[in-house]
Amino acid sequence: MAGRKRFSVLRDPVHGDIYLTHEELRLVDTPEFQRLRGIKQLGHAYLVYPGAMHTRFDHSIGTLHIAQRMIEAINLAFELDPAGSLGISEEEARVVRIAALLHDITHIPFGHSIEDQDGLFERHDCAYRYERLFDRSRPLGRALDELGVREDVFSVLTPPKAPGRRAVPAYWGQVVGGTIAADILDYLARDAYFTGLRLEVDPRTERYFRIDRTAGNLFIDLAKRELLREDILSEIVRMLEARYYFSERVYYHHAKVAAGALVARAVDLCVQAGCLVEGELYDQTDTSMLDLLDRKASKRGGELEREVHELTDRLRTRRLYKRACVFPRYENEDLQEELVGRYFSAGGREARRDVEERIRDLVRFATGRDVRIIVYCPAKRMQLKEARIHVRWPGEAEIAPLAEFGERVPRLGDLETSYRNLWKFYVFAETHDSAILARVQEIAAEELGGARNVYDPSAIA
Repeated sequence: MAGRKRFSVLRDPVHGDIYLTHEELRLVDTPEFQRLRGIKQLGHAYLVYPGAMHTRFDHSIGTLHIAQRMIEAINLAFELDPAGSLGISEEEARVVRIAALLHDITHIPFGHSIEDQDGLFERHDCAYRYERLFDRSRPLGRALDELGVREDVFSVLTPPKAPGRRAVPAYWGQVVGGTIAADILDYLARDAYFTGLRLEVDPRTERYFRIDRTAGNLFIDLAKRELLREDILSEIVRMLEARYYFSERVYYHHAKVAAGALVARAVDLCVQAGCLVEGELYDQTDTSMLDLLDRKASKRGGELEREVHELTDRLRTRRLYKRACVFPRYENEDLQEELVGRYFSAGGREARRDVEERIRDLVRFATGRDVRIIVYCPAKRMQLKEARIHVRWPGEAEIAPLAEFGERVPRLGDLETSYRNLWKFYVFAETHDSAILARVQEIAAEELGGARNVYDPSAIA
């Protein structure tokens, strides 16, 4: 550690003072981490909530802070009852803190729209993205290597059985990114603060984190003298409900989805034209990615240039396509599997473009207007977070995932159903004319095999 001072302090609007070691500051100062200043945490949500301009840079530092609070709670519990749990050593804490700091380092701009919802690329947490960023030829990889934590941090952040991943204690990763962990505890508080939505999560819940000595899993202790800590259970459920609330109000807001559909289409057009590959997005920010798409399309010219420039201009000026149809799961459960199988991800690209062109042609024939169409089909599970956090339940011999106690906590089942019902299949159209939108809706419903629409275009202002 350089110098005498072990920590430097940053002032955060959500958590107050956050202390970083000089090792961590060295990682923060790499170009790879500084790029996160240019990636908004909530993507296009700022088009709906103007204050939502916070970035993955802020969130990453906040996640480190929450991880440290969890580590302190775990170690205090270990001091009080060393026979029933494990503590986290100083060297382990060093690795976990750095993993928390770097957990979002592989995010590309608007990644959730491009990966999770449109399925153009694999998710940001794929091992090959970490391998690239952690390579010794890059400033971040070189710094991690010189600190002696590169392999451990890689193993915390990558999925089990990933190539090159070594076995590390389960709780290292669970502190950072479990169902209830440092990641979600920071972003719920941060997203609430910057969107202006009223949400508070009781920080006392953090005091009940423990590590199971037998299996090495992070868990929350719900037992006190063989009685259920109902207040802590309620806070856990409230946290999961808060995430649902944000999913409904923010993460899957229709305007955010429409903006995501536009950027995903611009990326897809460039990829299909052979002028863009996934790796070119890894070092981009929100702003530079749109500029990159424009440059790539301009080099090809023709229809690609016109269409991509139109899409990026719409994103910059908030001229979004409008909803013509909304086919939610709760009205189309019998068709959801078929729709996802046909239209989701790269495998559904041709089917999406075919139905879009058919709708466009039929609308042109019926109205004389040429209206571009985007069919938007998210993954079946989207970002569903089941209650995987382990808990100690009074009277039970073993620590187990909270989901296994669903019959005793009916709200968990209701919450899972509500999450699944957030799934919506959209048809967006390049028009504000409610009469044209109504015609698009009629034609799209026929083309999509009787899927049940719940949206009325005439209701738009």
